[in-house]
Amino acid sequence: MNQFFESLGEDWVEAARRGGADIAKPTLDSRVALELLELARVAAHTQERRFAPLTSYLAGVAAERLRMAKPDLDDAAVAEFILEVRQKLEREIPGL
Repeated sequence: MNQFFESLGEDWVEAARRGGADIAKPTLDSRVALELLELARVAAHTQERRFAPLTSYLAGVAAERLRMAKPDLDDAAVAEFILEVRQKLEREIPGL
């Protein structure tokens, strides 16, 4: 996506290696990134702004579990998955 996220992906690989695990470098598709940013924006308008990062974290966990359940899933489908939940949250927030 960009150099920051490329470098951050390497940081995760190195941290896992220090912890005794080999992982593939995590990447961030631009469509998924956009949906995560929009999800965080919506979550920031719920009960507490500080829930936005945790909402994005849970989206990542859910997306990885979906990928495990459906290994052939592409990034566009993951973005749609996040979009679906974001739109549900938007409908629940008055005036958003």
